[in-house]
Amino acid sequence: MAGGVKKPVNIFKLKDLGEPKEVFNFRLWFAVLSFALMGASRGIDEGLISGVFMSEDFQREIHLSSYSRIEQTNIKATMSSMVLIGSVGGALLAFLFCDRIGRLWATRQLCALWVLGIALFLGSNGNLAMMYAGRFIAGLGIGQTTVVGPVYIAEIAPSSIRGLCTCFFTGFVYIGIVLAYFTNYGCELNLGDTSHLRWMVPTSLHIMFAGLIFVLSFFQCESPRYFVKCGRLEEAAAAMSWLRKLPVDHAYVASEMAAIVQGHNAEMEASAADGWLGVLKQTFTVRNNLYRLHLTVFAQILAQWSGAGSITIYAVDLFKLLGISGNNESLLVTAVFGLLKFFAGLLCALFLVDVVGRKLSLLVGISLQAVSMVYMAIFLTIVPQLGVDSSYKLSPTELGPSQGAIAMIFICGFGWALGWNSMQYLLTAELFPLRIRALCTSLSMTIHFANQYGSSRAFPNMLLPFGAGGISPHGTFWLFAAVTIIGGIWVFFFVPETAGTSLESMDQLFSMPWYKIGRHGDVSTDNHVRAAEQLEEGTRPTQNNDDISGVPKQTMREMPSAEFPRKHSESDAPQVHDPEYTEEGPTVESPPPIVQFNP
Repeated sequence: MAGGVKKPVNIFKLKDLGEPKEVFNFRLWFAVLSFALMGASRGIDEGLISGVFMSEDFQREIHLSSYSRIEQTNIKATMSSMVLIGSVGGALLAFLFCDRIGRLWATRQLCALWVLGIALFLGSNGNLAMMYAGRFIAGLGIGQTTVVGPVYIAEIAPSSIRGLCTCFFTGFVYIGIVLAYFTNYGCELNLGDTSHLRWMVPTSLHIMFAGLIFVLSFFQCESPRYFVKCGRLEEAAAAMSWLRKLPVDHAYVASEMAAIVQGHNAEMEASAADGWLGVLKQTFTVRNNLYRLHLTVFAQILAQWSGAGSITIYAVDLFKLLGISGNNESLLVTAVFGLLKFFAGLLCALFLVDVVGRKLSLLVGISLQAVSMVYMAIFLTIVPQLGVDSSYKLSPTELGPSQGAIAMIFICGFGWALGWNSMQYLLTAELFPLRIRALCTSLSMTIHFANQYGSSRAFPNMLLPFGAGGISPHGTFWLFAAVTIIGGIWVFFFVPETAGTSLESMDQLFSMPWYKIGRHGDVSTDNHVRAAEQLEEGTRPTQNNDDISGVPKQTMREMPSAEFPRKHSESDAPQVHDPEYTEEGPTVESPPPIVQFNP
């Protein structure tokens, strides 16, 4: 096993992690919050569209009653999934924007696309083609959020709390869902269903969040790792110093920068080619990177076809299918469902992902989801008329199991929030080397949205009886149960534990034989902490990587790309900008040192 025993992270006692107290400062949390808000884009859309479609005014606006039942099903499925089609393109575009214009400007342009698309949807005047086009354009922006947000957060967060910080993104997915559910419910209850306000007010949540994210981006700094990738090392050091609230020549900042620069230079040497050819070669010909890509791609496929995402989008319809009648009642129960998932995501972020680890949290969530899916499949097999015969009424003996099935939807949502939905973003954002991170994250999120589109587009048709081209409700949930169980087995054997590992230290884990990574891989010691200790001893930091994208380990002394300054003194005291290190007492405060990088 690579690494040592992972030290549990108590989020209420971050000062006990052994890192400088300045690291966990307001700037870091504000940056994480600003980019985590992007998660709300998906949550808002998933929570809104089904409730919007229930609005009688919206149905009149698009003349829904003039279509046949199958046509109505197709219109609803297409309307719901059009954002996902756009998101496929958005996820592909994201790596280009991230690498060419940076994480900050990528954020600003995606907000513009997001607002433009929603504006077209709201101004469509019942034109279905314009509604579809508007939701597709909005999807181009929303799809980029799943790349830009997690990548930026993973790149600026200290490795000890990277899981917590990245799960903020997932938390805002649920905040978006909860806001959307309760806004739908509140508008139905208080505005009635006689005007466009019933569905336009909830939809305006998109514009509110896009505007807020756009404004907040001007208060943040660019990712230090993006600066390193562009060769702008002085700006990278300044950004890292600002985020950590420490001097540029502090041991912690210096060692972190040393690890980033060394890792990136090793990647550049390993690719042995310039431009995009080198990026593609490093992605698809290096065994370590292929294994990482396999992890993220399979995670997206198994997560989306486990069914929980479709349940989120069509929760209102499912609660009706299981016996909850009335629009208000369905919307209220759906809102409570969203609230439960939010608290589950919060529990995962605060107490699981950096404490017990990613893998155990994922397996617990999948287990809860599997039990729920099997129960619902059995119940719908015993009562096959539900969802097929609209006139069927539950008998008194069936009411109890029906309530159990409703409870299982809540448990399924809880498990989804603990497991797949939290981990699919975190694993995708943290596994890849810097040079190929944006590309691989984009590829993974493209797979994500393509499969989410497929599952959500197919879900209403899958619920139809066999004679109408579906596989019936019980067949649908048996399929979801089977995929969920397969996903749990795959995670157990192939997914490694990455909690507490710096982004530049991942190669130590993936240099193991592929069949050992999932069962025995656990790199839980952070190399830049060891580098800081070496700096305190008066030596240059070294990177304890056995393999970086196929290149043997090198020390900072062997790499000419960055030279970190030290104070010159006759004393043998550690040469670090820290007053506590001097034997005579605090040093006289002087202007911050100038960092010189020798390319």
